[in-house]
Amino acid sequence: MASNPPGECCMKGFMHEGTPVGEVVQFAEAETYITKPASGSTEKVLLLLTDVLGINNNPKLIADDFAKNGYTVVMPDLFAGDKVPPQAERKPDFQLPEWLEKHQPHHVIPIIQKVLGQIRAEFNPRKIGALGYCFGAKYVTQLLAGDIDAGYTAHPSFVTLDELAAVKGPLAISAAETDSLFTPDLRHASEAKLAEIKATYQIILFSGVEHGFAVRCDLKDEWQRWSKEEAFCQAVRWFKLHLA
Repeated sequence: MASNPPGECCMKGFMHEGTPVGEVVQFAEAETYITKPASGSTEKVLLLLTDVLGINNNPKLIADDFAKNGYTVVMPDLFAGDKVPPQAERKPDFQLPEWLEKHQPHHVIPIIQKVLGQIRAEFNPRKIGALGYCFGAKYVTQLLAGDIDAGYTAHPSFVTLDELAAVKGPLAISAAETDSLFTPDLRHASEAKLAEIKATYQIILFSGVEHGFAVRCDLKDEWQRWSKEEAFCQAVRWFKLHLA
């Protein structure tokens, strides 16, 4: 493995305040959040693949920030209405391994491929990038085998070394210092594999933060907030270069 399967840390974190400006629509048979730049341009589209908490306020606000930087962002529900409930609504007997059994690659990949097809048909973009947080990172890595032009992931989970070995497009990764899923050993193995295949890649390690920081950090903590913002800027700079 290049990163471990999702664990309890994937379900924890802080919900962020703010009013999203995009809209939730049916898109390629999936409930999907779509947000566009002020220009309305669909020349460059980003496919945003979420963590196990699915479409909620946090990734909506992130998507809106990418739209402010000139991208149309498409964020589909990868879980067919069955995302992990937020902490306040989660039943005490909820078991993540049982939930994951219902959301394996053979469930998720068809959703992503249908959405990609609809993006191409409806938006006719010149370039397509994808970004994935935790759960979504596996599928961004897969798409870099040839389906998209550039990818970015933060605190990835479930990625295999074989998937990394198949990467053809440029890949940037934001990593947390404390992460039981993307451990130092697995991070170093990922670096070695990407170097071995002569990939175009970047891995930035953020100290003092944990798995999930790029989406669910405590914004009242100055360092966590700064790290989240820097991870976002890393992705923006990466796409600006590779989707030009």
